[in-house]
Amino acid sequence: MAGLTSGLGREATDAMWRAAPHPVLVADADGVIEQLNEPARLILPQAAPGVALAAVAPAWLVEEAGCVPVRGPIGDRVFEARPVRDDDHDGVVWWLTERTDDERVAEALRVERERTAFLVDASNELLASLNLDRCTEVVARLATRYLADAALVILPLAGRRYPVAYCGPDGRVVREQLAVDPHEVPGLAEALQGFPPMPSRWIDPAAAPGWLAREGLGELGSMVVTALPGHGVSAGALVLLRRSGHAGFSEGEEVAARLFSARAGAAMSAARLYAEQASITETLMRELLPPRTRHLDGVELAARYRPSGLSERVGGDFYDLHPAPEEGGESLIVLGDVCGKGLEAAVLTGKIRNTLQALLPMADDHHRVLELLNGALLSGDRSLFVTLVLASARRVGTRVSLRLTSAGHPPPLIVRADGRVEAARTGGTLIGMLETITSTTDTVLLDPGETCVLYTDGITEARGGPLGDEMFGERRLREELAQCAGMPPEALAERVQMLASQWAGDGDHDDMAVIAITAARPARTTGQERQIP
Repeated sequence: MAGLTSGLGREATDAMWRAAPHPVLVADADGVIEQLNEPARLILPQAAPGVALAAVAPAWLVEEAGCVPVRGPIGDRVFEARPVRDDDHDGVVWWLTERTDDERVAEALRVERERTAFLVDASNELLASLNLDRCTEVVARLATRYLADAALVILPLAGRRYPVAYCGPDGRVVREQLAVDPHEVPGLAEALQGFPPMPSRWIDPAAAPGWLAREGLGELGSMVVTALPGHGVSAGALVLLRRSGHAGFSEGEEVAARLFSARAGAAMSAARLYAEQASITETLMRELLPPRTRHLDGVELAARYRPSGLSERVGGDFYDLHPAPEEGGESLIVLGDVCGKGLEAAVLTGKIRNTLQALLPMADDHHRVLELLNGALLSGDRSLFVTLVLASARRVGTRVSLRLTSAGHPPPLIVRADGRVEAARTGGTLIGMLETITSTTDTVLLDPGETCVLYTDGITEARGGPLGDEMFGERRLREELAQCAGMPPEALAERVQMLASQWAGDGDHDDMAVIAITAARPARTTGQERQIP
């Protein structure tokens, strides 16, 4: 501001400096203070006219070159200094404005942004997996990376030991099973208990047990225990350790640690819950999966099953094998199709299989078995029903006698040795809808090498083909089976399912199941027990 004081008398100029609400001082070209007001004397007590500015002012103010605003500390306060050239005296007029609150706000904003970024990164990593072991390792690694020099994640008691994940300054996580007393560490037992909620607890590093203060970490300066809250129960506890050369935990860092612990506990609790549910599901699923085949006198069996969903293991189609209770008796093979798909159909499947298991003593009377099963289903949800094929197989010399009863299900197809394909003369009403059912039973004899094919409508009703909307159909199935005469049952069942699956392509389809029952050839034995895929 050229000629700042030109036109003003000395007294008027002095009055202006004195009246200024902010610190103001004037330095000549040699850096000597010419004038200053009372606010300037308060922040620079040694400043006075005739004193060199460099002797009383901080370096960031003295070393300023040009007319550029600068900012820096004076004592415990922060000021912004704006220089204005005074061409009449070839000097500089300094106007100082306090920015302490601005700096505090900016620093608080920076810290909050860093904290938010850390919590976002932590949430992303924690939610990347529902595996409890991996989630525990991620918690220990993140805590070491952002909050402390080392960290331990301690899970609730498992048996007689506490699972522990330790991460040191090198970022490597070590998993251990420790037989320790949590009461040795103040606050740890309460954190592992989870209720009532407890705040972070400071620990005297000198009194910490050896398993907590690890060798190689050096002298510890601070240690804190915080709970990992889960869904209704404790997910564990987090112990943060800092070396003596590092600053202790500030109030803001404690807040960040608590927020991180809340996210970590929720993620670990979700992973634990998922593992428990997966274990329960696996246990229940084993009861719904298709059974193993067993050696049947003179009969060879093979089956293929494909649920409607790519990620599903069970669905509405099912099959069962019940070997004869005594030599020379009839073995019962069951193929069924429950209405619906997915878990609901699988639950009904389990009910039907259990009921049929209880009705095995009556298996010589197919109609009676179907009547009792129908009554059992009518006592539940009447919107659900099932179609069934019962096949009782018994060796008669070198041949196999089959009694076949269909209840609302496609009739079995018989593949003769000369390539003829016949449909069994059986039919009946579906099960679970009507009070009274009807059924007819057909008896079929299979010569060695001949096969009876049981299948669900997921095979014939698979839609696809060149135009994408044509059903595979019974006619096409018969034509393909005619080319399978003499084929082993494993190959035949595999071919039928493969053809239907290729026909459907990537489109939606129902559950598919197929069973091949073949009369064994005289020169071939059934071998050892096999798993039906």
